[in-house]
Amino acid sequence: MSNKPSIPKGTRDFLPQQVIKRKYIFNTIESVFKTFGYLPIETPTMENLSTLTGKYGEEGDRLLFKVLNNGDFLAEVNAENLANKESNKVISQISKRGLRYDLTVPFARFVVMNQNEISLPFKRYQIQQVWRADRPQRGRYQEFYQCDVDVVGSDSLMYEAELVQIYAEVFRKLGVKVKILINNRKILYGLAEAAGITDKFMEMTIAIDKLDKIGKDGVIKEMIDRNITSLQAEKVLQLLDISDLASLKQAFLGLEVGTNGIEEIQTVLDYLDGSIPELTFDISLARGLNYYTGCIFEVKVDTSASGHPGFVMGSIGGGGRYDNLTGVFGLNGVSGVGVSFGAERIYDVMEELNLFPSDVQKDIEVLFVALDEESHKYAFKQVSSLRDAGIACDLYPEPTKMKKQMSYANARNVPYVAIIGETERQENKVSLKNMVTGEQKDISVDLLSQEFR
Repeated sequence: MSNKPSIPKGTRDFLPQQVIKRKYIFNTIESVFKTFGYLPIETPTMENLSTLTGKYGEEGDRLLFKVLNNGDFLAEVNAENLANKESNKVISQISKRGLRYDLTVPFARFVVMNQNEISLPFKRYQIQQVWRADRPQRGRYQEFYQCDVDVVGSDSLMYEAELVQIYAEVFRKLGVKVKILINNRKILYGLAEAAGITDKFMEMTIAIDKLDKIGKDGVIKEMIDRNITSLQAEKVLQLLDISDLASLKQAFLGLEVGTNGIEEIQTVLDYLDGSIPELTFDISLARGLNYYTGCIFEVKVDTSASGHPGFVMGSIGGGGRYDNLTGVFGLNGVSGVGVSFGAERIYDVMEELNLFPSDVQKDIEVLFVALDEESHKYAFKQVSSLRDAGIACDLYPEPTKMKKQMSYANARNVPYVAIIGETERQENKVSLKNMVTGEQKDISVDLLSQEFR
């Protein structure tokens, strides 16, 4: 008895119409990337684990998919480590590679290895799959696509403003109402400094990053669990209630790093000069990845503007400035900034809110159907002619019953059907039926390409 086929949890099959919709999203995003002057690159599915580990924080490292070494991967394992179930030591002995967790760290590695082949500032985009051993749930998968756009080799805050414009333009084209949130890691450091917990900066940001999920009480509890006192935690939460830069600047008097973060955000806002109404400062935005050093971004669906106030979805984009990422690969002094689009969640949002254009699922312009064998061969020639003219079309594989062929046309969601029988063949015509209106007319085969062009 054969086993029932299955796929790994957190992964999905995509039917043709789903792939068409996904490509619509990818093509829209890519078109904006190109408009802003970014260039495409690709990196391997697998990276050395030494490239990936230590870049995403302790939680990120746990979510890395490891790839077993080739051959007898247990041959060189320390028997004592294995017997004592010392996982971290065993992993380093049986696995040297891992699936990429995101596209940013591989990009930093790419820049270092190809620094003599690129010109700085280097503007790149990348649309590829990534993998995370996360718990699958709505909007969260273990295999998914990221659409990244980054600039390396410049400290200019102009690029932060440019990335905000890219976010706004992509979601405008997709018809998704969003809020673009901005904060700065230096401001978060200012919070830690004001609360006297700079030595617990990462612990604080990990807790703050969960604010929208576990609430203020949950954040305080998590900070206390991470050896931050309740008084210090309360101070952090008090500062998180500040919603404008002017008030925050007063609270940060004498704190150089935090004040510098405020000034950087103000510079970005000055570049944009109020042109992006979706942009909002959010002091609680933390972005838990270790490599961010400056401005950070996150994009969420604006449910109040979407007409679906009950709709809930996590962030559909995020990113930020990373000054030191290439330094871990031996190339210092190369600053970078970039953002990512969560393609899977964007798809789910557009599906849920019915935002895909009505004609996006159209795959061919016309399906030819034939009523007899000779007409089928004749139709084959007409299909070939239309394809040569660049018009997407198809032919039902046999001249079977008309009802069966028309049912197939409906299943394919084709806008037109070209019917050819003995009469049409002899007169060099087709009977062209509009599948939406039901209108039907005879048209010369010589004019068919003009009809669809």
